[in-house]
Amino acid sequence: MPRPKKRTEIFALGNEAVVQGALLAGCTFFGGYPITPSSEIMEIMATRLPVMENGVFMQMEDEIASMGAVIGASLSGRKAMTATSGPGFSLMQENLGYAVMAETPLVLVNVMRGGPSTGLPTSPAQGDVQQARWGTHGDHPIIVLSASNVQECLDMTITAFNMAEKYRTPVILLLDEVTSHTREKIEIPNEGEYEVFSRTVPSMPPEWYKPYEETVRGVPPMPPIGSGYRFHVTGLTHDRNGFPTQRPEEVVELMERIHRKIDQFFYDIQLVEEIMTDDCDVCVIAYGSVARSAELAVQQARSHGVRAGLLKLMTLFPYPRRHTEKILAHAKTLVVPEMNMGQMSREVKRVNMGHAAVRTINRVDGQIVTPSEILKVIMQG
Repeated sequence: MPRPKKRTEIFALGNEAVVQGALLAGCTFFGGYPITPSSEIMEIMATRLPVMENGVFMQMEDEIASMGAVIGASLSGRKAMTATSGPGFSLMQENLGYAVMAETPLVLVNVMRGGPSTGLPTSPAQGDVQQARWGTHGDHPIIVLSASNVQECLDMTITAFNMAEKYRTPVILLLDEVTSHTREKIEIPNEGEYEVFSRTVPSMPPEWYKPYEETVRGVPPMPPIGSGYRFHVTGLTHDRNGFPTQRPEEVVELMERIHRKIDQFFYDIQLVEEIMTDDCDVCVIAYGSVARSAELAVQQARSHGVRAGLLKLMTLFPYPRRHTEKILAHAKTLVVPEMNMGQMSREVKRVNMGHAAVRTINRVDGQIVTPSEILKVIMQG
């Protein structure tokens, strides 16, 4: 048998790895506006996309226009993305809601920094977690992913594109300043070693096509604009043909379907890494760069005879409830460290319902949560 081709190894920043992952996933459009600490993603895209066949890079006048450009590019059939931080993420919320309603696949990378407002532009934080879930108005489903190291920045960017295309939805990838600016050796997977999913296109004749028709998966096929299939795109509540409606039965049908297309695939969407959780009495639930501190703290606790474990969240929303409930069958204490006032701990407490003690560790001073801080709480039991 032929030897498998050796993977290319490079040293890269987290933001560089995001670009590598996006290009491997088939991204051909980037629209954005520079803002610390996400700017390297845009800068590298500005050099990579224009020299690619079919690649397009656009610097827009602001983050509102950036999201509009990404939506338009996606509707034309391209895999499209943007990247931002802090105040830019706030400006993107209205068009993010438009993309949810129009069921437009795209990837939005938000490198979190201290806030609110201008806040701490060059310091790490995790204060945008609940904004990622509920930042745009109205009842809406959303997929929010995270990465804790540079390799995961690459891998989870590919995953973000695949989920966006598979479920016809915007996907948010939340990083933090530490992860995005850490430089580590990563492996670039060879072609064929990773999944690349592209949206389903209609197989029926154009005259039979209904752009928002019910399907078994709840995800209608999506043709590129200009390919002969006519459809109406709007942020208004719409019927199966895409035209605005206020008929209660049509409104309910649409809202239930866009939620169901996510809800029925939790097994595919909710990604976690379980580290020594099978017998743990104390379980740390962490994400992003804090998960790295947590893993070391768990290892140190084990060396002291404490049965500690780590549930690393790679999907933040929909929150991995079933993975948490499995741990609650034996864990007596849950520890939730994060660089905010307690945003993910809200989700943990909602699922916990008083079964275990929930201890939180919160930092909002622009400094990381250290392994020693987490270890101290673990040892308290």
